[in-house]
Amino acid sequence: MISLFCSFAVLIIGYLVYGKITEKVFSPDERKTPAIAINDGVDCVPMKTWKAFLIQLLNIAGTGPIFGALMGAVFGPVVFLWIVFGSILGGAVHDYMSGMISCRNKGASIAEMSGEYLGKAVKWIMRVFSVVLLVLCGTVFVTSPAALLDKLTPDWMNGTLWAVIILAYYLLATLLPIDKLIGKLYPVFGVLLIVMAGAVIGGIIFSGGQYTIPEISLENLHPKGVPVWPYMFITVACGAISGFHATQSPMIAKCITSEKKGRAVFYGAMISESVIALVWAAAGVAFYGSTQLLNDALANGASNVVYEISTGVLGVFGGILAVAGVIVCPITSGDTAFRSARLVLAETFNLEQKKIKNRLVITIPLLVIGGLLTWFAIVNDNGFQIVWRYFSWSNQTLAMIALWVATAYLLKNGKYRFSSLLTALPASFMTAVCVTYIMAADEGFNLKSQISYLTGICAAVILLVIYLIVLVRRVKK
Repeated sequence: MISLFCSFAVLIIGYLVYGKITEKVFSPDERKTPAIAINDGVDCVPMKTWKAFLIQLLNIAGTGPIFGALMGAVFGPVVFLWIVFGSILGGAVHDYMSGMISCRNKGASIAEMSGEYLGKAVKWIMRVFSVVLLVLCGTVFVTSPAALLDKLTPDWMNGTLWAVIILAYYLLATLLPIDKLIGKLYPVFGVLLIVMAGAVIGGIIFSGGQYTIPEISLENLHPKGVPVWPYMFITVACGAISGFHATQSPMIAKCITSEKKGRAVFYGAMISESVIALVWAAAGVAFYGSTQLLNDALANGASNVVYEISTGVLGVFGGILAVAGVIVCPITSGDTAFRSARLVLAETFNLEQKKIKNRLVITIPLLVIGGLLTWFAIVNDNGFQIVWRYFSWSNQTLAMIALWVATAYLLKNGKYRFSSLLTALPASFMTAVCVTYIMAADEGFNLKSQISYLTGICAAVILLVIYLIVLVRRVKK
């Protein structure tokens, strides 16, 4: 339990210290933000800082920091280290930079920013890649809450019916101006999410010794011997670092009223998400007592694990409230996933979004594809796990690219000579993680571990060397 409290403390210190360093590197100023300069009444709308923070938190805190943290906890309490330091040094930096660079570029998406700083070829790759990821995200964030709602409602209200209802809500949330539905509901849901996470960890801590939270250890406790590298770093898809956030931060970059509010909104929301991930990782191991039992429980579905932990720790009434908070979490990321996909496609085809007709032309096909993928996940026994694995790798790969985009931006615009190291080092690390995983994983090339590790390290070293060459040239100039 001491390790958990220390982890919370380190996250807070990370926000106060490393967050301030990150802000200084970017150097926010008094220029007008898109919310003020554009203010189109649909996507660029001024919002108060506290509201922007809660919306950003709900945008990014989907199934990832809950399901991903539970699956990551199967490796043991070593997952605490990745959640804490991955967030401070990588995830929060990633979120802050993707949001603030977007703010400097009229709220541009990660795809457009990739083109601006890495070239046109990368822009088109990222347009396709980000839309695919966002549709996968939307699918994950339909399937998981539908499964949880299925457990809480009468038999006739099954997972399929809830999936249809959620998709109908996504249609409204994707089409309406951001301040009409999202802006009004998310602050309430944000408070619910925070309270529920607090209730779960409180139930674990004050259980009178019934549950024991293990201390941090570097030992790999995965019952099947799955190696920590690179699998744990991919499995914890959102709790430490997530490319999905690079698609969400530009949405709120359109709404902040001052660049100097960025650290609280972007860096702060990621740190808060990591607190949620720590809660569920700790609760998973403590509730089941061992990684073997947790892994066995996950075989019946992550939704079932969330339900068992919530009702087991807080009782029936408290459990329903806790599960409600967990349902809100993915739904409020799924709607903004489709909204972000709409914005990316609107930029691609230069479709002005004030007209409802133009929004419908993009939104309906996206939701049809999401519905078909949801149907696949529901009717296939391992459908959700298959979608999740591809989502996780795509997610972390997008994070890697977003960090390289931020590195290119800092090389071009950085106030300090070596400021780009802030993003180049985590970008190199994530390059090694993503390349190693896709080489070794069953859904990838399924190569031997030695070849996969060597390929991943070589990819990271090559990109790091290219970066250092460019950095030296910049310094000489």
